[in-house]
Amino acid sequence: MTQLQTDRPHPARIYDYWLGGKDNFPPDRQAAEHAITASADIPAAARENRAFLRRAVRLAAESGIRQFIDIGAGLPSPGNVHEVVQTVAPDARVVYVDNDPIVLTHGRALLADNRSTTVLTGDVRELDELFERPELRALVDFSQPVAVLLLALLHFVSDEQARHAVEQVRARVAPGSYLLLSHSTHEGNPERAAEVAKTWDKTASGIRLRGRDEVTGLFDGWELLEPGVDFVPLWRPDASTEATTRWMYAGVGRKS
Repeated sequence: MTQLQTDRPHPARIYDYWLGGKDNFPPDRQAAEHAITASADIPAAARENRAFLRRAVRLAAESGIRQFIDIGAGLPSPGNVHEVVQTVAPDARVVYVDNDPIVLTHGRALLADNRSTTVLTGDVRELDELFERPELRALVDFSQPVAVLLLALLHFVSDEQARHAVEQVRARVAPGSYLLLSHSTHEGNPERAAEVAKTWDKTASGIRLRGRDEVTGLFDGWELLEPGVDFVPLWRPDASTEATTRWMYAGVGRKS
């Protein structure tokens, strides 16, 4: 199991700080504040990514999906996947996955009384092992459609690892399954992107900002739903959406 390292920033805890959470440590806060100094709208971008999560998982649930795997789930915050989908379908099953052990600790506390939801430590670079875990297979039947979330995650791995992760998902899931993906980009803020990217210099992963064409390419082999890949607040906005930032792209694909 990955050891809890509080002496260096971790992406899940940086996002927690931007979302107003308290499960972070001084190195996380220092990194998060660097991004805010470089571009004050970064916390808004994190909130908009969470709003995209809510819109996209509701779409999947209303389309009949009853099992969800949220890889790189991060720390619990309002509007978690299970809270959204179980309002549509109380019997929906959700597996949260993150490589920060603090997520496991908080997730287990939050989900102690929810038998259709669990949280596991795992890594997007080791999906073959993750998908065979008994704890995951107890809730997920891969012969039936499943929604897999890779939100604000693939920018922490190499091009090859990002493509391989999506290919592994597509190879494993049944027809009718959904891929929900969001990804940081430099294209909306080219003059500030290099400085903001330094936020992750001291993390274990760094960050790789990719353009729209690269993000769209990650959906190769999937039916990309309208409006395709677009900035997060522009992807099927609802009445509560305020289109304010251009830091992340998002899209949803369906396996035919």
